[in-house]
Amino acid sequence: MEYKFDDQELNAATFIPFVKQIWDGDYQEEKTDEALKKTLNITARHNHMLVGCLRILTDGYFFGTITELLVLPEYQRQGIGSRLLQLARAYTPTLLYFGAQPEAEGFYEKNGCKKSLQSYIIEKNATGEQ
Repeated sequence: MEYKFDDQELNAATFIPFVKQIWDGDYQEEKTDEALKKTLNITARHNHMLVGCLRILTDGYFFGTITELLVLPEYQRQGIGSRLLQLARAYTPTLLYFGAQPEAEGFYEKNGCKKSLQSYIIEKNATGEQ
C-alpha cells in the first residue's frame, strides 16, 4: 500500500470513479477538481489504484476539519482508514474537528479520537436561501 500526504496528483478523473463506489451521486468534474485543490488530500493506493482518501480543509493555524474519510468497501478492515488518520494526525498543523456517522464512532474512538462538540448543519434550499 502506498500512502501520500497532500497528494497534489489527485484529480476528479481519479476521485469521481473512486467516490461513486462508496456514495452514489452525480459529480461534476470541474467542481470536483476545484474542491480537491482546496483540501489537503491523503491517499492510499494499491497497485496505483486509489483505494482510500482522507480530505482535510484547514486554514493552517486555527482550524482544520476532516471533510471525509473514504475507503473502498473491499479494502475496509485492513487498517487503511486507521493509517490515513495517523497521517492526518502527524502532518496536519491544527487540531482536527469532524462529524461522524453513528456507526463509525467506534472506529474513531479505537483510533484515539475523542468526542467533542456537538455538530450542526445549515442546509441550503433549492433557491440557495437558508
